[in-house]
This record gives sequence, C-alpha cells and structure tokens, in this order.
Amino acid sequence: MDSYARLFLKVLYAYEREGIYRLHAFVLMPEHVHLLTTPRPNVTLERAIQMIRGRYSRAFGLAFRKGEVWQRGFTDHRIRDAEDFAKHVRYIHQNPVQRGLVQQATIYRYGSAFPGFRLDSWPVKDWSMIAGEVHTSEKATLSR
Repeated sequence: MDSYARLFLKVLYAYEREGIYRLHAFVLMPEHVHLLTTPRPNVTLERAIQMIRGRYSRAFGLAFRKGEVWQRGFTDHRIRDAEDFAKHVRYIHQNPVQRGLVQQATIYRYGSAFPGFRLDSWPVKDWSMIAGEVHTSEKATLSR
C-alpha cells in the first residue's frame, strides 16, 4: 500500500497546490479515502473528485497495472459550522483507529493526523466573500 499511498498523496497535493481546492483533512484507508475539502468557487465538488480520480487512475495504470481503480459514486456532506467541521476532522483522523489499523491516529502514515502534512485552515478566509461557500467531507471507494 505504501507506493499506492504515496502516488495518491502526490495527486491530492498537486491539485491543492494548483488551487482546485483547499485541503483540510484526509485519510487513505486500504479500500477507501476520506477527504475534507473546500473546492475553489468555480469548481464543483463532483469535478474536483473527478479530477483526483482521473489523475490517480492514469498514474496508477502507468506505474502498476491497468484496470478499474475506483468504484462508482461517492458520498458527501456539507459542513454546516465550526462544530460540524471539528466533528468531521475527528471522524477522518480516527478512522484507522476505529478499524484497528493503529492505536493512535498520529501514527497512521496515510492520514493528515500524522505529523508533517500541510493542511489549509478553515474557514477559508480569502474565499469567504463568495456566496454559497462549500466545505465538504467526501468518501470515495477504491476498487480491489
């Protein structure tokens, strides 16, 4: 999983650097991923997820094997307020602990609770003037 995870993180952070979304929290599990993002105002959540999936699938096919990487669809949740945001960050960070993969979230190398990952703050100050600001928590499922 280590090389798959590094590839996914490279894609995830490439789009963050390009300004497609702000990245607030994430965890890459063996068969799914949780993301807490704020897409740029002119980028829909669906488009941001499509971009991540597409770039990762292409890179995965070149590096490892051809074939399906993602299952269809994803679930999302609009973050309502600071309390809801904090709740989702905790849920994302605790996912590997709840699954029994680690004893503490901070030692799971594939999640943003692990020390050293650069994350964007919330709320997003420079986009706050945009009406209909969206903060979402997504879950996308990887194919086995």
